[in-house]
Amino acid sequence: MTTKKNLDNLTPQEIVVELDKYIVGQEKAKRAVAVALRNRIRRLKLEPEIREDIAPKNILMIGPTGVGKTEIARRLAKLAGSPFLKVEATKYTEVGYVGRDVESMVRDLMAAGYQMVKQEMQDAVKADAEKRAEDALLDLLLPGSGSKKRRDKEKSDENIKPVITPMGAFSINNDTDGPSVMGTAIQVGIPIIRKRTRGKAAAEQTERELTEEEKLAAAVEQNRLDSTREKFRAMLRQGKFEDKTVELSVSQDIPLPSFGMMGSGFEEIESSLSGIAGIFGGNKKRKVLTVKRAREILINEEAEKLIDTDRVTEEARRRVQEMGIIFIDEIDKVAVKGDRGGGHDVSREGVQRDILPIVEGAIVTTKWGPVDTSHVLFVAAGAFNISKPSDLIPELQGRFPLRVELESLGKAEFLRILTEPKNSLTKQYTDLLATENVTLEFTAEAIDRLAAFAADVNSRLENIGARRLHTIMETLLENISFDAPDIAPTKITITPEFVDERLKDISQDQDLGRYIL
Repeated sequence: MTTKKNLDNLTPQEIVVELDKYIVGQEKAKRAVAVALRNRIRRLKLEPEIREDIAPKNILMIGPTGVGKTEIARRLAKLAGSPFLKVEATKYTEVGYVGRDVESMVRDLMAAGYQMVKQEMQDAVKADAEKRAEDALLDLLLPGSGSKKRRDKEKSDENIKPVITPMGAFSINNDTDGPSVMGTAIQVGIPIIRKRTRGKAAAEQTERELTEEEKLAAAVEQNRLDSTREKFRAMLRQGKFEDKTVELSVSQDIPLPSFGMMGSGFEEIESSLSGIAGIFGGNKKRKVLTVKRAREILINEEAEKLIDTDRVTEEARRRVQEMGIIFIDEIDKVAVKGDRGGGHDVSREGVQRDILPIVEGAIVTTKWGPVDTSHVLFVAAGAFNISKPSDLIPELQGRFPLRVELESLGKAEFLRILTEPKNSLTKQYTDLLATENVTLEFTAEAIDRLAAFAADVNSRLENIGARRLHTIMETLLENISFDAPDIAPTKITITPEFVDERLKDISQDQDLGRYIL
């Protein structure tokens, strides 16, 4: 991933070069997003009082399906290390209708940002977490050789469990025109933690009562255990215990009612219930696992203990507010006016009105605290084959000042897509079949024939852009993929004759209906 220092030095030209590694053509769109990203970097270098007044220049991408709209936004976010979320405008409904409200896109973005920062911080402490997990594994492999304090803590933790009991469903009727609220009532029982009567003084009294011979014997036994432990540590690092089983206490999430579909008012309730359960570390259940699997669980648990969740939340919220990117696809589907789109127009304009304050800048309540969307970059996209951008409400149009038209893809672009990108289709299929010991080799003439065929089908039928290549490649290699385990090892050369033989039925069928995605 690009570091912040490197990102600060990336010029718009260099950003376009990075995007060129994965996306063919669409130079105008690449230039627009490169400038938008560079402007965000410039803004962060300004004084705070000036910085607050500079709003992001949101982008509206216009172009048919399969030309790279989503891929440009996704690659840009990955390049910038920004929290990124892709949503479809059609999945949201106007306030008052059953469905997802538009504020949920901000909550989902914050969740993505939290997971991103949490993973980065866990990676930073991975070495310490692995060492602590190794000590915990040795305690399991050699009972009695570890720290007494650790054993006592594990034993006491197993006995402290919150008791959460479902009490049934409830419903609150709304006197206004709004919908009724439904939920689940639960009862949380908090266990009583009694202080142990035997403390430090009792332990010191027991130690004074030991004779010199007993103390010497205990020291010898401890030395023996330490020596054995180090031998086991060396064997553990060599992987000699990977298939050996151990019994481990595994934390389990306590099932709580979901409030995700009930709006922002329930975010605080959900967060509070999770907090109550988290006080006691959740339920613990003993499981018999292999050392390999137990190590993974222990590393994750130790990494969780080593990171500061408050710091994770603060950094995630900062990134979301300053560098977050939300890609709203199919914006044209909520822009249809009248009967042109078919069906009822119950909430299309209402969804636009609900999206508007989010794009303008609003404070949305999430389980990690309030998030301000004033400086989140919004990239909207749509084919606009039925509607046009002017069908959007004027206020929303004004919030997407940069408009970029993406061009349809032809044979030249398909030829480059099949060969140039780092994740080109020919490379993907070659690598996939190489796992079966089948070597694929595409001749230049065969790739040229595939590109010409895809362009021809798109011109005669619905233009689905580069996605047509996936259909053609699957049809071309269907028999090879099916027979690969039986014919390996072998080498197969894809020639123009092979392409014509496999795709001749499609080229002769003017309907081609069964090959449309």
